[in-house]
Amino acid sequence: MSREEIVNTMTVRAKPAAGLAIATIVKNNGHHRDIDEEGESRLEPNVGLEFDSAEDAQEFYNLYATKIGFRIRIGQLYRSRIDGSVVSRRFVCSKEGFQTTSRTGCPAFIRVQRLDSGKWVLANIKKEHNHELEQPGEICPSRIQRKIVTPTPTPTPKSKSASVLSTRTGLRSLDEDGPSGILDFKRLKREKINGETRSEPYKGLEFVSAGEAYEFYHTHAANTGFKVRIGQLFRSKNDGSITSRRFVCSKEGHQHPSRVGCGAFMRIQRQESGRWLVDRFQNEHNHELGAPIDASERVSSKGFKEELSHGLENMDLVESNGGFSLVTRSRESKIGSDWYNELFDYFQARQAEDMGFFYAVEMHKGRAMSVLWADSRSRFSCTQFGDAIVFDSTYRRGSYSVPLASFIGVNHHRQPVLLGCALIAEESEESFTWLFQAWLRAMSGRRPISIVADQDWVIQHSIAQVFPGTHHRFSAWQVVAKEQENIGALLSMNPEFKYEYETCIFQSQTANEFEAAWNVLINKYNMRENTWLKDMYRMRKSWVPLYIKGTFFAGIPTDGSLKSYFGTILTSQAPLSEFLIRYEKALEQRREEERKEDFNSFNLQAVLHTKDPIEDQCRRLYTITTFKVFQKELLECYSYVGIKINVEGAISRYLVQKCGNGDERNTVAFNASNINISCSCKMFEFEGVLCRHALKVFQIMNIRELPSRYILHRWTKDAKYGILRDVDSGGASQDHKALMSWSLREEAKNYIEAGTASLERYKLAFEIMQEGRRNLCWQN
Repeated sequence: MSREEIVNTMTVRAKPAAGLAIATIVKNNGHHRDIDEEGESRLEPNVGLEFDSAEDAQEFYNLYATKIGFRIRIGQLYRSRIDGSVVSRRFVCSKEGFQTTSRTGCPAFIRVQRLDSGKWVLANIKKEHNHELEQPGEICPSRIQRKIVTPTPTPTPKSKSASVLSTRTGLRSLDEDGPSGILDFKRLKREKINGETRSEPYKGLEFVSAGEAYEFYHTHAANTGFKVRIGQLFRSKNDGSITSRRFVCSKEGHQHPSRVGCGAFMRIQRQESGRWLVDRFQNEHNHELGAPIDASERVSSKGFKEELSHGLENMDLVESNGGFSLVTRSRESKIGSDWYNELFDYFQARQAEDMGFFYAVEMHKGRAMSVLWADSRSRFSCTQFGDAIVFDSTYRRGSYSVPLASFIGVNHHRQPVLLGCALIAEESEESFTWLFQAWLRAMSGRRPISIVADQDWVIQHSIAQVFPGTHHRFSAWQVVAKEQENIGALLSMNPEFKYEYETCIFQSQTANEFEAAWNVLINKYNMRENTWLKDMYRMRKSWVPLYIKGTFFAGIPTDGSLKSYFGTILTSQAPLSEFLIRYEKALEQRREEERKEDFNSFNLQAVLHTKDPIEDQCRRLYTITTFKVFQKELLECYSYVGIKINVEGAISRYLVQKCGNGDERNTVAFNASNINISCSCKMFEFEGVLCRHALKVFQIMNIRELPSRYILHRWTKDAKYGILRDVDSGGASQDHKALMSWSLREEAKNYIEAGTASLERYKLAFEIMQEGRRNLCWQN
């Protein structure tokens, strides 16, 4: 739609109350058009509607929204992977998403796409709202900031270039003598439009230093009407140097009543050249912006040094004496100060009932911060099922009123089992490190083999520090979310890329296969400089299935996580008093489910489908749930063939593949001298149950009984009893002492409950205990 058409077809009605104007833009090209009661034209959004610019589309949608009875926000944008220019924009209903309690996840939006001609066409639209609309006329149209272009000056020795400044597309330098896209901040401070500096960040903007980037973002914030804080930073695992920084809106997070979880931020990444590049930028605020601040009242980058003893991660930007200054911020807690009394009352009551109840409180400068607790049942469960754990911090995904995190294991019925809970005061490295150390103390120092947790740098660093040697796997939900954030447009718009990307990630069988497919992918789609992909490649052992399946994860699927332990019982907005009641309810419900499965495993028998002695052996030992997993592999192995491909001494190698399917090929190595077997699919290493390929080779070698090492005790009916029955006698090592202590303590707890049911039972229990003690004392 040309500028002339807009002017010629625009109906303007003054709205004295707001001093604004409502413009209804109509294009006479056959698109739907109706007439309101006052005889004015109103254009409905339709696919194919054209605009001269994305700002025109935004203005049109804003006016349409005002007429209908809702407000809009600027949504996601998509950039060209060739030159980084914006090729598509979304404008959404203000109630889209769930970042604040006022939002309802409304799906209404329009998406406009840039054409080769430079015009923008409406490509997608969703008109339905999931909330009540306001009465037309009650909403004032939002002020749309239009693109402002400076006139091109005549080149002089002092001015070699013109600058194009836009409130939407950012400030770009057109200086032919300098590198493209590099910002000269000193020049920026001199250039003004109508007396006001306009400086909008954008992805790809480059700075000489982190200090310059900080001052630039502060200038942008001052002109826009919000304040800035210095957010998270990331360090190199190699030398500890800072590689990335985030500058956030002062209303980011929920640590203080004045904060509303605003998502606006700018992140900069250090390049090999030493410069800093804006690699992520979110310009959308979830709160009203203030009036622009005088451009002269801006913070100086003096003192912005990485060598500061307290570090920039501990700095805040605050208003003082009409300006801004950097000050050290104290650690703030997401836990309400009034919660602690209620929590401690609960802990003391539980401790009076349960002598094994454990709780710990993080203290900082005399103030309580994070809190961890675990009852004796959870601590005992860790001795049995603490080999693979999930650190569930679901609260970080939304606005939860209680910042609950939990340590979850997988029991012998493949159910989630609670290994401890915590309330997280703040998401700092200090907080997470304290939490993991406290949990380790509660669990008698037993470190897990593997842990599933978020990939944030502070969590990664804390896990590496507290659990050295533990394989940290990233939470699948977070990997998917980051994929959508960084390459989501390409995944949705290019089916070929999506297929090749997923094949590379999920189908690679060897490291060489993955490396080759990855290199082909990033070269073919010109993504070698994609910062996120470079980071994910460096951390591939923490999320790519190929590198995960060789570590024991108790079968927690690589494309997902363990289902929530608390399910729907604990909701995001439950207050603390209600939270404790719901917590107890969920705990009892889960443990009742475990008791039912225990009863079924000891009193019911699964149906056998073959005459193979191995099937009967595993039915006797495994729980019903685990036996069904094994039985499925056993039955599947009958549709596979095994071909011996080579022999090296006592080790024979077999190629095992499904009949009629040459695509699935696995190699099994069998050692006849000690009956050891291993398969390239790594199912036993990952899940602790033998795969169909290994079982096929056992059939070929006529093995009639599985060696005990291939039936993990954690999957058996007796997993909760006699946990050390297979350990060779020869003294109680320190590693086994905690296991024996918890095993005896749990059994003693049940013994006491049975012995105190009546006076007669008490007398019998006391006599048996005395006799047992005498027998123990007589032994050396």
